[in-house]
Amino acid sequence: MSAPAVPLTGALDPRVWRRRPIPRVLAVVLAVAVVSALAAATMAIRSAAYFRVRAVTVIGTHYLVARDVAARARLDTATSVWTALPPIAARVRGLPGVASVAVTRELPGTIVVRIVETAPVALAPTPQGLVAVDVGGRVLPLDPTRSDVDLPVVTRPDLRILRLLDGVRTVAPALYARISSVRRDGPADLLVTTTDGRLRLRASATPERVAEAVPVAADLARRGLAWTELDLRYRDQVVARLR
Repeated sequence: MSAPAVPLTGALDPRVWRRRPIPRVLAVVLAVAVVSALAAATMAIRSAAYFRVRAVTVIGTHYLVARDVAARARLDTATSVWTALPPIAARVRGLPGVASVAVTRELPGTIVVRIVETAPVALAPTPQGLVAVDVGGRVLPLDPTRSDVDLPVVTRPDLRILRLLDGVRTVAPALYARISSVRRDGPADLLVTTTDGRLRLRASATPERVAEAVPVAADLARRGLAWTELDLRYRDQVVARLR
């Protein structure tokens, strides 16, 4: 049989029920104070002059000017090195001629911008002179008279020709470096002028087909024969016209 309940009589001692919550309240107050203090300290550190941006280092430029890339980042000495990096990358990526970009920090005050440039494929004429274009025919911000640019000249930004040149640059870079110009020769043919002679080929030719001129030219050179034109329009053969 359970013990009978004892009824409560009289008022509770106020010192008992008021004293028990105090440690929990104090803990919460102290925790909030510590978190606030840490947040304030972190903000103070990040905003300190020690972490202001002092320099922007640009890596990967060959055709573009590094200071133009740095200017596109739009940073100054009032900016903290802890500033968000994705917006900087987005601004630089919008610069014509930039294919990709990665932005990092070097403490205490340097922002590093690494870029991969859009490769120029050829030079095309405009009323203002020759301009560099990429494989898609887009004009790149390169001044051929001031930049180290040695590219084939095309009569216009013909996408078929530009794609062919881009492929030749990959499969036969030495041959690409010797190409001076490319133009259409009638509706179905192309005429490629190199420092050694001319290549005549179909407009539908692949880069691999163009590269077949390399061993033929090397063989003629070993035999002491000078050529003026290699005709690659015929399937499975190359016709050499000698001097």
